[in-house]
Amino acid sequence: MADVIRMPLLSDTMTEGKIAVWNKKIGDKVKSDDSIADVETDKATMEVIPYVDGTLLYIGVEAGQTAKVNEIIAIIGKEGEDISSLIHSDKQSPKEEAPKSASPDIVPPTSNIAPAASDIVIPKDLTVIRMPLLSDTMTEGKIVVWNKNIGDKVKADDSLADVETDKATMEVIGYADGTLLYKGVEAGQAAKVNAVIAVVGKEGTDITPYLPALQSDGTSPAAAQETPATPVAAATAPPPANTQPVTTTPQVSSDSRLKASPLAKSIAKEKGIDLHNVQGTGDNGRIVKRDLDNVSAEAPIATKQAVATVSSFVPGAEGHTDTPVTQMRKIIAQKLSDSKFTAPHFYLKTSVAMDSLMEIRKQINTLNPVKISVNDMMIKAVALSLTKHPDVNSSWMGDFIRQNHHIHIGSAIALPEGLIVPVIKFANQKSLSQIATDAAELYEKARNKKIVPSEFTGNTFTISNLGMMDIDEFTAIINPPDACILAVGKITQTPVVENGAVVIKGILKLTLSCDHRVVDGAVGANFLQTLKGYLENPISMLV
Repeated sequence: MADVIRMPLLSDTMTEGKIAVWNKKIGDKVKSDDSIADVETDKATMEVIPYVDGTLLYIGVEAGQTAKVNEIIAIIGKEGEDISSLIHSDKQSPKEEAPKSASPDIVPPTSNIAPAASDIVIPKDLTVIRMPLLSDTMTEGKIVVWNKNIGDKVKADDSLADVETDKATMEVIGYADGTLLYKGVEAGQAAKVNAVIAVVGKEGTDITPYLPALQSDGTSPAAAQETPATPVAAATAPPPANTQPVTTTPQVSSDSRLKASPLAKSIAKEKGIDLHNVQGTGDNGRIVKRDLDNVSAEAPIATKQAVATVSSFVPGAEGHTDTPVTQMRKIIAQKLSDSKFTAPHFYLKTSVAMDSLMEIRKQINTLNPVKISVNDMMIKAVALSLTKHPDVNSSWMGDFIRQNHHIHIGSAIALPEGLIVPVIKFANQKSLSQIATDAAELYEKARNKKIVPSEFTGNTFTISNLGMMDIDEFTAIINPPDACILAVGKITQTPVVENGAVVIKGILKLTLSCDHRVVDGAVGANFLQTLKGYLENPISMLV
């Protein structure tokens, strides 16, 4: 399915942007870290990054023209894909809410500074940086590290901080030149989306008169203590008492105006690469991720490891450990609680003989350079079954039920921080080799926190497989907005009566969780029977 690129909000005062130049034309191949256009705002000229791979199918605003924030400026998708419905729907709903920006942006405030803060007005020469909306499910973000200190000079394309969301760790760009005057949130603390996290302005500006307005806008009380009356003196403010020791990483110099994508800057910081020594192959010599794939740090930088202290053991003493909840864990708790207590779940179980599938898989892997897993074959079988049972490939929308014409299979994987569901899109149209390749790439990105929102959203059906963890069977909670989720256990050698004789077969137990608002029992049962047919006769998936 094509991705819509909208005019992003690139500064707190921006209402529209002018396309200075298109760096790509219709029909061009686009990578996720390419610059597709330069946009002139009221503050500066910035690049628009799509964060998706594909072909540029549509340009909604010509160079030299302006577009309102959130207006469609481009569509990226599969070459030859029909996008007329996307263009038409945007024209029919110009006041659409919940905007999707082309890049991580500063979320516009829902209101002006609260009158309760003595009607204080923030001067126009101060740029207020708010916690941006970096994924569709994000409600708050945790500041992992500040890349700038109070008193530091800031350029419009500098990364001010790294923010941990429910899905990944991403950069916050200031989109303003000046000096960092204020930090509203300490490293390690969280702030709600749209809360003030920083202020950039002219060096020496006294922001003390504006503190009540800034602090009343959603930041935590503890954060306000860092704000100084004189910015230069606060540049060396001591860390809070509960700050944990961390391992430092080399910082990439931002003194010169390097042309590099935010992802490239992040990778360079992690690897200790000096971007001044890297030749960019992106548009206009811009350094992108692929330029760093084969580059290693010039010299390892020694860092001090934090020394762990272990409390002495007291026999019979009670105790506990409190672990802060990560953003990912908070979203998992919220989404699955909403699903469990809102969608009326019912469960259907069946057993499948997997001997034929295991034999076919063995033959395929002998001949095919791309190794196929049981889960890859499960994705293919589910996708084909959904083509015959479209009611299962649906979503509850409140006033109506949406039957999806595309089949995007979410495949849940466990990470140390929690659960994430990469999505295999158009799975019914892909070969087993394509599914295996796509799945392996997405899983690797998810483990390395390099996965982008377009790769873990859009699912129409989800599979949760715990068979590799020696689980016989289980029931799963539906992953919104899906109507169903399939729980897959392990293959167990089981005695089975066949033609009057007892034989040993590899039996797999499946449990289908259904939203009864969308799927009735008979509909779910028929889907499981079709799925069982594909798995027990796997040749039918290949013809």
